[in-house]
Amino acid sequence: MDELTGVPDWGRLTWPRTTDRLTLRPATAEDADAMFAYRAIPSVAQWMTKLPTDVESWRSDFDKRSPYALVILLDGEPIGDLFLKTEDAWSQAEVREEAKDVFAEIGWCLAPAHEGKGLATEAVRDLLVACFDGLGLRRVVAHCFADNEPSWRLMERIGMRREAHTVRDTLHRDGQWYDGLTYALLADEWSQR
Repeated sequence: MDELTGVPDWGRLTWPRTTDRLTLRPATAEDADAMFAYRAIPSVAQWMTKLPTDVESWRSDFDKRSPYALVILLDGEPIGDLFLKTEDAWSQAEVREEAKDVFAEIGWCLAPAHEGKGLATEAVRDLLVACFDGLGLRRVVAHCFADNEPSWRLMERIGMRREAHTVRDTLHRDGQWYDGLTYALLADEWSQR
């Protein structure tokens, strides 16, 4: 496997994390089958980066995804997952060290049976707590297809600001070019919420 970049320092946080209804923890190989079960559902796969086609391929490729993934558990059962990849901010050479791993990209996926109950919002809010209060990040971004309204509505619910609406810049597996959206939140905005 290629060297992993942007892997969050999960050791800086206490696991598992709990919210009012959920438990979050880093993904393990044992979570692969549960994640495949909901990610392979057509309504879910429509907006995901990769279409899971068979469980064996998903399992064998899982070690490339798992370092960036957290599992969302409800009553001990996996119902979704979160994504977090840290990155360096652009900086001038003299201050490059201060810009290391201060940004992150986040994402989420929830099994359809659990949609509409505020669970994704609850999980992503706790992911932001981990990002800003736990990992000390400066900026968090999230991207989605503009047609994925539930995703961008969640970004707005958790206080993220729309920074970009790009026109037909994102190629979907259906062969069509779609508009994209980028939302972001800064640590000082988070602390003033």
